[in-house]
Amino acid sequence: MSGKPIRSNYDKFPVTVIEDATIQTATGWEAVCQVIGAGIDATATKQVVVLDCYHGVREEELVAYLTRYLPGTYYRTKDCLLTANAIQALIYPDVTDDEVFGYLTRLQMIDLFDPVKLDKSRTAINAIAAGNVYVLGPGAALLAPEADLVVYFDMPRWEIQQRFRRNEISNLGVQNASLKSALQYKQAFFVDWRICDRHKKQLMPRWDLVVDTTIGGKPKLVSGPGLNKAYQQLTTQPFRLVPFFDPGPWGGQWMKEVCDLDRSAANYAWSFDGVPEENSLLFRFNGVEFETPAINLVLAASKALLGEAVQARFGDEFPIRFDFLDTMGGGNLSLQVHPTTEYIQEHFGMHYTQDESYYILDAEPDAVVYLGVKEDIDPAAMIDDLRLAQQGATAFDADQYAARWPVKKHDHFLIPAGTLHCSGKNSMVLEISATPFIFTFKLWDWGRMGLDGKPRPINIEHGKQVLDWSRTPAFTQAQLINAVSLIGEGEGWKEEKTGLHEREFIETRRHWFSRPVLHHTGASVNVLNLVQGREAIVESPTGAFEPFVVHYAETFIIPQQVGAYTITPHGEGAGTECATIKAFVRI
Repeated sequence: MSGKPIRSNYDKFPVTVIEDATIQTATGWEAVCQVIGAGIDATATKQVVVLDCYHGVREEELVAYLTRYLPGTYYRTKDCLLTANAIQALIYPDVTDDEVFGYLTRLQMIDLFDPVKLDKSRTAINAIAAGNVYVLGPGAALLAPEADLVVYFDMPRWEIQQRFRRNEISNLGVQNASLKSALQYKQAFFVDWRICDRHKKQLMPRWDLVVDTTIGGKPKLVSGPGLNKAYQQLTTQPFRLVPFFDPGPWGGQWMKEVCDLDRSAANYAWSFDGVPEENSLLFRFNGVEFETPAINLVLAASKALLGEAVQARFGDEFPIRFDFLDTMGGGNLSLQVHPTTEYIQEHFGMHYTQDESYYILDAEPDAVVYLGVKEDIDPAAMIDDLRLAQQGATAFDADQYAARWPVKKHDHFLIPAGTLHCSGKNSMVLEISATPFIFTFKLWDWGRMGLDGKPRPINIEHGKQVLDWSRTPAFTQAQLINAVSLIGEGEGWKEEKTGLHEREFIETRRHWFSRPVLHHTGASVNVLNLVQGREAIVESPTGAFEPFVVHYAETFIIPQQVGAYTITPHGEGAGTECATIKAFVRI
């Protein structure tokens, strides 16, 4: 593998250290329950405690320990929900019968509750004259809006996905643990997580205690105000997300070495290392490591994080995504296309699409990218051949229709929506894109099976509606391949614009530097990756934040309100030329 570091210095568990004696912490169920118990007013005749949960938390584990250490009267939100069949019917318009795609739900948590059962439980809770009353489960705050203590049990989405794959949990309000994990994920993506995030956002300003339930049997607690304070602190400094690595049918071997992953694994195909929708944040509160979904930061402090103009456009969504696609020693990605903005709005109700790009971190001599279509092809013939291949009648000859381009390290391929594309084998891609990543129309998957031994879903009928047949080699070479222009240079530094295309809302800048180079967030959050060099340090010219060290291939985020910052070769990178690629939203 060309250009990889001699040994890995990639930090798989980046942590933000918070030393604040006012922030309460606890680990283990007994200690967690002691803190919850201490938060109950022992002098009051009656106390109502909300024990609210995110989807995917193992409620039965909570019940077993909480009832052991916190005696009282318990109510479960599951007893107040609509029936599973009623919930499935309610969410069907959003989930649909499609194997991959749906609609982001507009439902709220309360819509899943049976009004009669909910009213009955509220009446019963209000009627209790004395003692401690505990309300447990997703939406618990709806049963006790005036609770004396609010405790929230949270967990990241990457762990929810692992529990789906192990058939351990169901979707929200239903019993479907045996369902195919990809279908569970789809239902969670379009419905469960949207509902839970809306509900959680309402609770965050007033939660008293928050419990990290990522590791079964090993809860970690932090005070709610302390966690909110930590979210606000992150908007004033650089930070990283906890990366999530996953295998795939085309996966490669590069990340095993560079990111120091399990060498015995068959492959690693993806890494989400800059995707708040999927990733976590890791805090160390007074020595206790606490994992929290990164989306919480966006919900808690979107304006400070994203910038006023970006937040006005995207709301509480993080619009930029950085991830890795590893085909080193692996196979081709699927031949695919993303929906145009008008198509995704009309058919899926989303207001922006997955424009993207491939930044090449590394490549073998035979590496290629398929990008655009060849000149003078017959679109109808190509679609017919794709359909025949999908039926198993013949293999699809991608080289007959798709333009193929050689790849080398530091190339940047721009992929506005509607462009046919595919990264070939033996390359390492840093994918820089907009966030709605589930909307990929696969056209051909090279006749292979997914990791479950079954064919992956193909979306020819959607794809043919959005393919831009004008993206021929003349257009692609002129506008989509290494569209690099010099922005400025000085002693020891050079800044280049590398994209993205004018149809895409993300702009990327590459900086080459051997000495300190000054950056400014401008009006947008900045997302960067150290694409060359062993190590660099991010600093504030005014000392506004602590120096922040990054290593090769690490993605890091600079909140908009940080403003000015410098990046300098550091440590093992000192005295060498480094490079970063930076993405931000064009305003």
